[in-house]
Parts: sequence; structure tokens; C-alpha cells
Amino acid sequence: MRRTKFDIIVDIINLTMDGGANKTRIVYGANLNFKIANKYINFLLENGLIEEEVKEGKKYYLATEKGVQFLRLFRELSGEVIF
Repeated sequence: MRRTKFDIIVDIINLTMDGGANKTRIVYGANLNFKIANKYINFLLENGLIEEEVKEGKKYYLATEKGVQFLRLFRELSGEVIF
């Protein structure tokens, strides 16, 4: 079964919640290639769901409060849907 865009967004936000994640961790954790990961990361940055932080010269991505709230709402809604 193919993942939806929302599934991928949720995966990325999950990966960025606990202390952040670099791009490589996002690629492997969300099972994406770098080109696709860049598109999603840029989308999430532009919409304020994640933020970029530089630690020791390396980029990390962290979930924002808006991203955490999105994740919470997504989980609530997807749990109420009956298949």
C-alpha cells in the first residue's frame, strides 16, 4: 500500500520531535530519497511545521509547536476514522 503525503509529513515531524534530526536521519527514517526529502523539508519549513537549527556547523530540523499540534490533530482524526 502506498503512503499518502500526510503519512510522509507525519513521519518527518515524528523524526524531528526528540532533539531534532539531520537530513540523513530524515531520509532513512522516513524511507525517502534525498530529492523527495528536500521537497518535504522545504514544504514543512515554509509552513512553520519544522524549523532549521545549526549545531556545531550541522543543520538539524526540529518540530515547532505548530508541527506538534498538527501531529496531535492528525492522530486524533485518523483514530476516529472507521475503515
